[in-house]
Amino acid sequence: MDQARKTNLTLFAGLAVFSTLISQLSGYWVNQWLAVGQSHKVFSFLYMTHVRNFGGIFGFKQGSGWWFAAFASVVLLGLIIYIWRAKDMARLEYLCFAVIIGGGLSNILDRFFYGSVIDYFDVRGIPHWHYIFNTADVLIHVGIWPMLIYSFWPRGKEAAEKENTVEES
Repeated sequence: MDQARKTNLTLFAGLAVFSTLISQLSGYWVNQWLAVGQSHKVFSFLYMTHVRNFGGIFGFKQGSGWWFAAFASVVLLGLIIYIWRAKDMARLEYLCFAVIIGGGLSNILDRFFYGSVIDYFDVRGIPHWHYIFNTADVLIHVGIWPMLIYSFWPRGKEAAEKENTVEES
């Protein structure tokens, strides 16, 4: 394994663990600080509201949390295998996958430890927006959006190859 790949995998693993820990600690803090259903105003538009999600994204299929945990576990395992086998990923892709996996793993751990996902970010004042989400959800989006934009970037793969070649020297 070349040095650039080792560095990228180390960064990936470290950021994935850090993301999982931050998300788990914030959920634990909310669980200790607020009773389920309780809300606390942070800013005029942002509240911390402790809710439990026993379903999927946006509360879809309530009561099917075990199914979402199993599905997410398979997806995360597949992503990890893909990352381990990939030879030409750019550092940005490693970092994006790290926060996606950290967020996904955190939601799986919530289901394992609490029987549901702990959600708490409650953004108010946006018409037709009634969703409450957590740090793991933010991490997943922080990883997906840059990767999606990068995938349409015309020189994305060329830049990845150049970055990996420069680091090998």
